[in-house]
Amino acid sequence: MRVGFIGLGSQGGPMARRIVEAGHPTTLWARRAASLEPYADTAAVVAESPADLGARSDLVCLCVVGDADVREVVTGENGVLAGMAPGSILAIHATVHPDTCRDLAKIASSQGVSVIDAPVSGGGPAAEAGTLLVMVGGETEAVERARPVFASYGNPIVHLGEVGAGQVTKLLNNLLFTANLATSATALELGKSLGLSGERLGEVISNGTANSFALGRVVAGGGNLDRLALHAGDLLRKDVGLVAGLADAAGVTPGVVLDAADATLALMDRSR
Repeated sequence: MRVGFIGLGSQGGPMARRIVEAGHPTTLWARRAASLEPYADTAAVVAESPADLGARSDLVCLCVVGDADVREVVTGENGVLAGMAPGSILAIHATVHPDTCRDLAKIASSQGVSVIDAPVSGGGPAAEAGTLLVMVGGETEAVERARPVFASYGNPIVHLGEVGAGQVTKLLNNLLFTANLATSATALELGKSLGLSGERLGEVISNGTANSFALGRVVAGGGNLDRLALHAGDLLRKDVGLVAGLADAAGVTPGVVLDAADATLALMDRSR
């Protein structure tokens, strides 16, 4: 399968390299030439535009940041969809609103292109190790055709349902992670107020039944959320807002998990 990849950031970059190293004929495109320099020593080729990349690919993978970026790369001037042939697949790895994926699926279907949403979790280190969690929504036939490519950087790869299901799952994952940050940070702060060493307390809980991925990030950040807020605060605010909007539209009450996530955002000075 010929693969096109756009979005060579801290997570997408290692994903693209894993695809190339797995032997899939790979085409890359980026707005900045500097983003392509690390792949000069690989077999990957560079497209002149997203449309050119689409024409060279059976599967196009997008790992850009937000909804507007996804729409622009797909349907903007010289977007990938303009070059994609019937029977090809577009995989959206970005964490975006599920309706963005559903809307693009409707547009793409008119020219015989399948869209699957496949957000990932684990970051650059997991991509490099080939252990990203891949959460997939879309038609089974398209998902199974894309699976061998996803397997170059992901394990497990979980098919969750129709288009949009992967995004809903990723947003819930990020909601719970955000909520766990507040409970972890305030538990450590409470311990210090009661006379304990925050560092020692973090070490103990990290090896106990209350351990969590979020706790590890708080401990690594010195017991507070300041460092995490700098590089992830805005993204977490975006994701919490998206899932809160989904719950509101569905007429359901998110419960305490949203309250705790909002507490985290407040601690980061990024209230929803």
